[in-house]
Amino acid sequence: MSGRARGGAAARADEGLHADEAAADPDVAADVEPWPRGISRRASMRISDVLAALEIEFPAVTTSKLRFLEEQGLVEPVRTSAGYRQYSPADIERLRFVLRQQRDKYMPLKVIGERLAALDAGEEDEPTSPARLATSDGVRPAGHRLSAHELASDAHVDEAFVTELVAAGVLRQNGNGSFDPWTREVVTSAAALAEHGIDVRHLRQFRTAVDRQVDLVDQLVAPLRGQRSASSRAHAGTVAAEVGELCARMHTALVRAAVADLAP
Repeated sequence: MSGRARGGAAARADEGLHADEAAADPDVAADVEPWPRGISRRASMRISDVLAALEIEFPAVTTSKLRFLEEQGLVEPVRTSAGYRQYSPADIERLRFVLRQQRDKYMPLKVIGERLAALDAGEEDEPTSPARLATSDGVRPAGHRLSAHELASDAHVDEAFVTELVAAGVLRQNGNGSFDPWTREVVTSAAALAEHGIDVRHLRQFRTAVDRQVDLVDQLVAPLRGQRSASSRAHAGTVAAEVGELCARMHTALVRAAVADLAP
């Protein structure tokens, strides 16, 4: 049975099919509740409510992104008689799952869809988890930009080292002089390489290689980004992330293979 059919059966159950009736109906009894199980499927949230619920962990998510994920069949909000989308708490969890797989594992949407299908069928299990919030221990929410001092402190290096990376073009600041969270990994990697005698000036070639790969990705997604459709622009962002990750994997594989040849 398809995910859409399973969702329909679950919606009917939520609307008033009692447990004793389900037990008497073998088709319903054999059905598997779509993932996530045990979470309300009552659709009463508007897109603005969904964006607010996801904002802390995924501040860059837009209405266009949500519509694109719907077009890909990864979430299926209910449509009102007037055509407005309404989401349930279960839909929110599915969206969090999709967005985390993209952000943390760089999974293509096709693979994420296959995982959701397996979860829906009960072939796999995935516990739900709450949104990641900023806490009193200093953990920052996703999307928090860092000052040079914060970046140096997080990476356990001198602030002068961060300044040196910026001067060499390895790091680039935002318009207000801040840094994105991912730059911390660049700084820690640069510091580790420095311990092996590879100084900042040697790292410029990494930036040059990255810029060339980004140009390649940009050429690939430019036709999508240039379309008026909000869905096409959201698709461009997804393709860019997936192809960028493939470029990174290719680079890693080639470096590892070449370095292996240096060993006696």
